[in-house]
Amino acid sequence: MSDIYAEIKADHDKHRALMDRIADTQGASADRKAAWEAFYYDIKSHAAAEEEVFYSKLMEKTWGQDAARHSVQEHAELDDLLDALNEMDMSSSGWLNKFNKLQHDYTHHMDEEERDIFARAREVIDDGRAAQYGAAFRGRKVKEKGLVDAKADDQVEE
Repeated sequence: MSDIYAEIKADHDKHRALMDRIADTQGASADRKAAWEAFYYDIKSHAAAEEEVFYSKLMEKTWGQDAARHSVQEHAELDDLLDALNEMDMSSSGWLNKFNKLQHDYTHHMDEEERDIFARAREVIDDGRAAQYGAAFRGRKVKEKGLVDAKADDQVEE
């Protein structure tokens, strides 16, 4: 059983590979569409599960409140970019420019999480709970993946 850090890091590695794959494609090719769809659904479910299972635990410490708020704010900014990209024509130069911004910002977010947040989180989350949270993260992510479209529809109606 993987702990929460290994689960999040494995997702990050998958997301980095998918972003590289997307960046290596041209226009609205089938490969770009497939890689984008896999990335879009995985990152949306990852962020929601991460906020619920991981960041909520960091709120137990004063320093964790600022760290969690900062990361959740970055999630919101990335979410806006994801939604905008999902509505744009993949073959446009605007899509690629926006994707490049997403890739840059998300890479920064992942690096910061893995380098800074994980180290501090270990002060709050002991090894036993880290394993429990890893399982909880996996389960929540599966549920969240099924909610991505419904959440997008709810945002449109607001």
